[in-house]
Amino acid sequence: MASQTVQGSYWFYAPNKIAPICFTVAFAISAAWHLIQCIMIRSWKITGLLPFTAVIFTAGFLTREIGAYHYDDSNLYIASTILIYMAPPILELANYHIFGRVLYYVPYSAPIHPGRTLTTFGFLSSIVEVLNGIGVAWTANHKLSSGMINVAAALLKASLIVQIVVILLFYSMIITFHVRCHGMGIMPRHIQIPILTLYATSFLVLIRCVYRTIEHFSNDGLGSNSQTNWRNLTPLVRYEWYFYAFEASLMLVVMVAWNVLHPRRFLPENHRIYLARDGVSEVQGPGWTDNRSFFVTLFDPFGCMSNTPANETPFWETDGIQPKWATQKLPTRRSFESSNGSPYGSPYESTNQTRNFNSANWSQW
Repeated sequence: MASQTVQGSYWFYAPNKIAPICFTVAFAISAAWHLIQCIMIRSWKITGLLPFTAVIFTAGFLTREIGAYHYDDSNLYIASTILIYMAPPILELANYHIFGRVLYYVPYSAPIHPGRTLTTFGFLSSIVEVLNGIGVAWTANHKLSSGMINVAAALLKASLIVQIVVILLFYSMIITFHVRCHGMGIMPRHIQIPILTLYATSFLVLIRCVYRTIEHFSNDGLGSNSQTNWRNLTPLVRYEWYFYAFEASLMLVVMVAWNVLHPRRFLPENHRIYLARDGVSEVQGPGWTDNRSFFVTLFDPFGCMSNTPANETPFWETDGIQPKWATQKLPTRRSFESSNGSPYGSPYESTNQTRNFNSANWSQW
């Protein structure tokens, strides 16, 4: 990968012409795959953000490929940088939404109202995107004054730090949920696989954020004339392979991971269907509601300022099914057989309808 500076290049080097097109094709394939999955298995409500994110990555690397032949064009450089920067926070937001659907499925182990994972983390992600957008656009525009670029760099650093903090907070909730499930003796394969995938994909996004944070903090004080004193640049900027190792490759792995281990392989389409406390039966409940206003739930997702936190009704305690930890002997297998041939049955099934797992159904996707 390039490391020698090139006069007039906004990347400081001549970008590789082969790698961007390879990643453009790879992300385009992942985008098409996610789109087909959303259509075929009706997963728009769970994974609708994934094809959108893959399209952004595709556009970003396509622009970078064009910029490799016109590395002195500031518009191409700015467009490519903005697109590639804005995609990872949206990808992590998709993770938050998937985790919310897991919480809907196992509500009694949820550390937070499932709907709040998208609204609260979505609100935080929107802050990140605003800081990202302004920071990247101004930082990438070397025509701005040194003062403006320094402000932009500060905004970009703030966005990266917020991303890291939010991911760590997200990790704490996954761990809390995981520990609660183990404490109840409820961790079947169709819950364990999405949780482990969330651990892995969020960790890869975290590595990317740490890489970008180190990159920007290492370039303090270079200002708008950094192109003339390139020897002071961190190797993370001078060597292109760091970008492909810690950004492009990791994000592609995350996209493909959700292609292969798609959440709808393991979770029902209807969010009202939940796993009963016996760890075996599936029940269609009334759904988890929150009677507080949107803004109250946004700023108080845990119900700390409410006399009755989140005003929830524990419907899982009234389904008539005995908890697993209160039983002596339980079946270990069940199949998702249903009258309409769907692995998760009709969304209009009656309450307390039980289905069983069958390992043969795991391979049908």
